[in-house]
Amino acid sequence: MEEYKRNRFTFGIGTIGRDMVYTMISMFLTFYLTDVVKAPTASLWRITGIILFARVFDALNDPVMGLVVDNTRTKFGKFKPWIAFGTFASGILAVFIFWDFDFAKGSVIALFGALYILWGIAYTTNDISYWSMLPSLSADQRERERIGSVARICANIGLFFVVAGIQPITAALGNVFGSRQRGYMAFVTIIVIIMWLGQLVTLLGVKESKSASSAEHTSIKELVDVIFKNDQLLFTAVSMALFMIGYVTTTSFGQYYFKYVYGDENMYSIFAVILGVSQIAALAVFPLLSNKLERSRLYLLAIVLVAAGYIIFFFAPTNTMLFIGIAGVLLFVGEAFIQLLMLMFLADSVDYGHWKLGKRNDSITFSLQPFINKMGGAISGAVVNSVIILSGIKDADSAAQVSQGGLFIMKSAMLLFPLVIIVISFIIYRSKYKIDRKMYEYIIWELEKRES
Repeated sequence: MEEYKRNRFTFGIGTIGRDMVYTMISMFLTFYLTDVVKAPTASLWRITGIILFARVFDALNDPVMGLVVDNTRTKFGKFKPWIAFGTFASGILAVFIFWDFDFAKGSVIALFGALYILWGIAYTTNDISYWSMLPSLSADQRERERIGSVARICANIGLFFVVAGIQPITAALGNVFGSRQRGYMAFVTIIVIIMWLGQLVTLLGVKESKSASSAEHTSIKELVDVIFKNDQLLFTAVSMALFMIGYVTTTSFGQYYFKYVYGDENMYSIFAVILGVSQIAALAVFPLLSNKLERSRLYLLAIVLVAAGYIIFFFAPTNTMLFIGIAGVLLFVGEAFIQLLMLMFLADSVDYGHWKLGKRNDSITFSLQPFINKMGGAISGAVVNSVIILSGIKDADSAAQVSQGGLFIMKSAMLLFPLVIIVISFIIYRSKYKIDRKMYEYIIWELEKRES
């Protein structure tokens, strides 16, 4: 029991800085390029293509990295060596991505693309090994929910620290170092250091199961079988991918919404604090709700909250924060539930795959999470960048310089498009996912019986 408590918190603390860095690059790199360094439009189109290619390329490498982690055998276990390498390398590269480049030069765009691709690969080594450690920390569904809940709370602390602090902190650091660009670079450097310290806590504090490192070697052919013969993993992956496209699209438009629709960029930080508190509170109460409600009912509740949030947000007047705030709370509470549920579905798919295929592959299974995140980020990033250019926002300095048609395009891409695909993701889950509590208990019982 004491070991579970230690794992719960040392595992969770490790993701605070990780999500700070990932949020900075996945959510604010586009804003940095368009509104801070003001990359030329022609260069921005090229950068959009490079980022899309890089994310797809990196995503396709994720299952291969999962295979590498699953086949790793060291005295430190199979997860921790890759966690250490990935966090160090991705931190260095993240700082260089926000270097003071002249984006009018073709050679600089090529260098930026190379740095972005290398950052993605380095972050992948950490991300896959980190999250695939989760199933090895406990076979008990409830304890996994507790560990996952603490980890998601910590991740969201990191995420919303960046979301709330991006405007005031980079402005303050910019005043100190002489420009907004340098303010961004200083901010990235600070959160990279936080990531390294947090990951050190995980590396020194988490105790993984010995059985997690003693599985048989997995071949390339078995890699394909693990993914495509585990039907519950496939349906979870498709559902997760659709959800992430919608979620990341909405969050990536946030700063643009408050600058160009609401008309006050400074309100973005206040809004982010409210949403951060709401989402963290939702994650904190999740284990309590899961004791009273089946996961299918929790998912339905979450979808209702998300749908209500999107609809209210779309029609909310922009002369008051009241309705925008209510919509945001509904939206992010629901999405917090869905994020944690998806994580639990993936963890249970590991045991399901072990039961069905006769072999346990934590890292290959969890390699689909970063794969999904990157594919979702690639698609949503392409949507955001294209909409920002086509709506006229790229060439505007204030809300008054954007047409009503342009603002409608942005609002539709931010709120209506995500709503549709998130609802579709729920329909896929509801019709295809079958690992309920009763089935999971049977799977664990039979696995234990096979080993006895």
